[in-house]
Amino acid sequence: MHHLEIRNISSSYGKLEVLRDVTLSADKGEVVSLIGPSGSGKSTLLRVLIGLTPPTGGNVYIGGNKVDYNSRKSLKDLRGHMAIVFQQYNLFQNMNVLRNVTIAPVKIKKKPREEAEVRARGLLQKVGMEEKADAYPDELSGGQQQRVAIARALATSPEILLLDEVTSALDPERVKEVLDTIRSLTHEGITLIIVSHEMAFVREVSTRVAMMDQGKIVEVGPPEQIFRSPVESRTRDFVSKILSH
Repeated sequence: MHHLEIRNISSSYGKLEVLRDVTLSADKGEVVSLIGPSGSGKSTLLRVLIGLTPPTGGNVYIGGNKVDYNSRKSLKDLRGHMAIVFQQYNLFQNMNVLRNVTIAPVKIKKKPREEAEVRARGLLQKVGMEEKADAYPDELSGGQQQRVAIARALATSPEILLLDEVTSALDPERVKEVLDTIRSLTHEGITLIIVSHEMAFVREVSTRVAMMDQGKIVEVGPPEQIFRSPVESRTRDFVSKILSH
């Protein structure tokens, strides 16, 4: 049984079909990266998975249990298993770093504040931000804010973490510190679904790579297959252009 199974998912904005019959799976602890041109549906797929964009067809299963995206209870349960980090950090500007990381465990998971703070400090240490626990977001660089956003997502102990272009809004010198943080997560048994244009990083950390185009999965395979000997011509065309830059 796959940890995460996506079966024939479709999603539309009005008459525009953004996802078309997408089928993909991930085993526990696997790192699956989504690549493809802008507008191919990668970020929309993550938004569907977390329940922010409704699917118009198909089903999603976590540990064999079907997610009912029309049920508030099912969505709440889903978000106990899954978290997402966006390209924009979305930290609460009126709260310091420690409060940003503890708010979900305290408010949603009903954890005692002291327990949540101990875990939060451990997570901040993991992402190299323990010394900034009392700082406010506007006192941090973009890379630092993104690392806090990752710690915040991890605070609810998700089994599945979705990462949506988490380095695309960063200055080039800040990209490495965030990628190093994600790299450390690949050894912790969390199932990661990554949308990224950082091809060298995708090639290094992924167990499998899925190429998307025009709302469909074109090809799925190990990174060496996708980057060195893709089967599909669309994948070959995309990879050759990306790797030539």
